[in-house]
This record gives sequence, structure tokens and C-alpha cells, in this order.
Amino acid sequence: MRVRWLGRVKYRDALALQHALFEHATDDYLLMLEHHHVFTYGASAELQRNLKCDPSSVDAELVRVNRGGDITYHGPGQLVVYPIRSLPGKHGDSSPADITAYVCSVEQLVIDTLGELGLVASRKAGYPGVWIDADTPRARKICAIGVRVARGSTARRTMHGFALNVDPDLRYMRDHIVPCGIAEHPVTSLREEGCNASLREVADIVARLASEQWGSGVSDRHDVAWDYEPDVVGMHITQRKPEWLRPRVEHGADVLATKKTLRDLHLVTVCEEAGCPNLSECWKDGTATFMVLGERCTRACGFCLVDTRKPELPDADEPRRVAEAVARMGLSHAVLTMVARDDLADGGFEHVARCVQAIRERTPGTAVETLVSDAKGDDSSLEKLFAVRPEVFNHNIETVARLQRTVRPSAGYARSLSVLARAKRAGLVTKSGFMLGLGETPDEVRSLLVDLAAVGVQIVTIGQYLRPSAEHLPVVRWATPEEFAQYRAFGESLGISHVEASPLTRSSYHAREAADAADSPHAVKVLVRR
Repeated sequence: MRVRWLGRVKYRDALALQHALFEHATDDYLLMLEHHHVFTYGASAELQRNLKCDPSSVDAELVRVNRGGDITYHGPGQLVVYPIRSLPGKHGDSSPADITAYVCSVEQLVIDTLGELGLVASRKAGYPGVWIDADTPRARKICAIGVRVARGSTARRTMHGFALNVDPDLRYMRDHIVPCGIAEHPVTSLREEGCNASLREVADIVARLASEQWGSGVSDRHDVAWDYEPDVVGMHITQRKPEWLRPRVEHGADVLATKKTLRDLHLVTVCEEAGCPNLSECWKDGTATFMVLGERCTRACGFCLVDTRKPELPDADEPRRVAEAVARMGLSHAVLTMVARDDLADGGFEHVARCVQAIRERTPGTAVETLVSDAKGDDSSLEKLFAVRPEVFNHNIETVARLQRTVRPSAGYARSLSVLARAKRAGLVTKSGFMLGLGETPDEVRSLLVDLAAVGVQIVTIGQYLRPSAEHLPVVRWATPEEFAQYRAFGESLGISHVEASPLTRSSYHAREAADAADSPHAVKVLVRR
């Protein structure tokens, strides 16, 4: 069983991740997290009777989901657990799963967890969930349960799960809704019952007991950092790089011609802005990665050289100029990337979509790959790009789960997986990349590759982190070429179509070849160079 603590996650991000693991993962997963304030309800919910407020007035979302039960609340201080499991048939492989037995096993997991914390809990006849003093007039609910069991791509799979009240703001369940439609009995929490266990302590018990009950005691657990990690200790920036990290630099006629095209059209490339070590090689071949929406980013990731001053307004003529550059350079596979534009309502995704459309109109045979931000997980923003159907949708996860807060504090592991999952569900070829050398362990790297494969990612790039300046995160170690080869083999053994892994690999390195390997429907087999 693969156990993941994901931190605080928006409900829609977690739902997209669940859907992807339901459809694509072959392993069982146990997702543990907190949500931002949200009310969710199933198909049979009676909102007129059980929703007592305007959710926006209490800083909460309202989301309909495909599960049983009435309206429930999720929020900070509540441990939410989503088991994504394959279940056997009740009477053999061809028969339906025993849903009643599965729900009982979820209830027992919660009851056993509370027992280890010194609380006596049980089921209550006629009512879902887990209760304290269930058979007395003082019965109170401490855990809500709502599950879905359906046939996935390979087996009967579970979704949704349970929400255990550790120390949430109970006013959301007492004043704003009738939880699960049960008006006659109140809700409670561990803290209200006199148990001061932390969310982490409770999660540790749940993870251990779930692994024993459902995973034969074996689990692969990786957590997003519970707290901000201390400053990374690594090499001094002046430390000499190993031989394999010294790219061959050429500035011949081909490189100068590419540079002239970009300058004539007043375009920005990530090749220059991010200090890519492969600039000379790619420009010599007449290829470049166009960076749209300006050269200033609204985020300040610890590894990135891109300017973080206040960005300027999007350039309405930029899509035309990008398309003209693609035509002049004779590209069969064009790569567009973007700075994060959290200052724009749609994160800049409409502008990226216009760039894709402009290339299609100018050179209809060109495949387009987009390397984009997470759009803060906003569905409507992502849909603008999904609608123009780039041949490859690339979003980088950048590092392993534990290091996310340190490396890119404005993003998140679960959100990145959910963005990739949504692109996959939209029918796009999906791609992601990450760096080595930031302090990750081999087990963490392998688990990251497992998670990318589990949400259906088809192309992965892995490269060595190179510190841009003394103000950026230090390099902890140099990964050897042999390590990259091992991760490539491991990733492809998981079913990832193409893993581009080497010390100097960057997101768009050998992008066309990777798209070909992933069987992109519009991939072009021969790169037409200038």
C-alpha cells in the first residue's frame, strides 16, 4: 500500500487525484490530508433542509460529489483519508464487491485508531460513521464515512473515505449544516473528548493500522513536509562541477541565426532566462523554447533564475510573433512555456491558448507542446488550454513530496499531480519533470516516479539541479550518469512511455523525440530544421 500525507489540499485537487488513481493506478493508495473549508454533498442530499448558510459567507466551497450520503464538512483540523483500493468480488472475480464488508472495515480502522488514543468508539445502528457513547442518549459522531465502489479500468476500485474530527472548528458542523442530515445527534472531536493528540500522531496510527489491515503490514509512505524544513545544507557555489556537467558550447552560424530570429521578433526564451546548459546544442539545431507572458514571474521558487519583479501586462501581439518565429525556424514541434502569472484572473492560460492557435494557423503541421504553471488548480483556467488541445501538456512537479515546501513554496505536490490528472482525463498526452541534487533520497525518487505513472503521465524528464546564484538553494550532491540511467529504466518499467534522464536534461530537451515515444497522435517523425 502506498501511503501519502499530502498536507492541506483543496477539495477539487484531491478529487481529481482520486479519479486518476482510481483509473490508472494498479497499486492501492491511502491518501491522507487536510482540506480547506468545504461542504460536499452526494446525489441524495437535501440541501434545502441541511445547508443553513451561504458557503461563501463562511469562506467555504460547496461541491457535489459522486458518493453516498448527505452534506458533510471538511476543513483544517480534520484528518481526511481516501483509500483507493482494489476489492475482490463477493462471490468470485466476476461478482460485485462486498460494499458492506468494505464499509465495516473502514469503520473498524477508525474504531481501532481511536482505541489506541484511549477513546472507546463504536458503530451506531441505523446511522453511518463512527460514534462515541453510541448506545446512549449522549451519542455523538466523531467520524463521517462516505465511499464509492465502482469498476475502474482493471478492477473494482474504491474512492472517497472518511473524515475524522481531530481538532476542527466545530461551528462549521453545528451552525452551518446538519452533518449527514442527522439533526438529532451532535458531532464531536478528539479535542472535545479530552484527547490532545496532534493531527500527525493520529495520521501515523491510521497509516500503520491501514497497512496492517489492507496491506499485510507493508507500506511505501512518503509525506509532504509537516513543517518547513531548515535551510538546506549543500555545496558552496564555487565548488567545481564534475566532468559530465560541462556542456559543449558552440556559437556558430546556426546559433547566431536562431538568436537573430528571436531578437527580430522581440521574443523571450526560457533557454536564456533560466540559464539552460543546452542552449548551444538546441539553438544549433534551430530549436528553442518560447517563454510567453513576459519574463517576470509572480512566484519565487528556490531553484529558478527567472525575474520576480512585478510583471507587465500580456502582449496581445505575442501569439502572432511566436507563430512567425516557428514558421521561420521550420519547426515541426514547438515548445511554449510560461512564467507563473498569479496576477491574472486565469493565470495567463487564455494567452497561452492563443499562442497555440496562432501557431496552428501559421504552420498547421506543427505539433505544439505547452509547459505551464498549475493555474492554482482552477478548472476554468485549465480548460482554456485543454480546449485547444496541445499535442503535449507539460507541467513540472520539480521535486519529491518532502521537499516541495522548500523548493517551491507557492505550489504543491498534490496540486501538480491533480493538474496532470485533469489533463490526462481531458485526453492529452501528459508530461512532467523533476530535478535531482536537492537532498532527495533514492526511495523518494522512485516513489515520485510511481506517483507520476499512477496518474497516467507518459513522458518524464529528470535532470541535475544547477544552482543559478548564491541566492538560490544549494546543490546537495551531484547525481551520476549511472543514477540517471537507473531512474530511466525504473520509470519505463512502470509503464511511462519515455523517460529522458541525464545530468543536463531539461524540460524541453529532446521534446519531439519524447513526444514520438509517447505516441502523441500528432507527433512528427522528422524534425524539419531551418
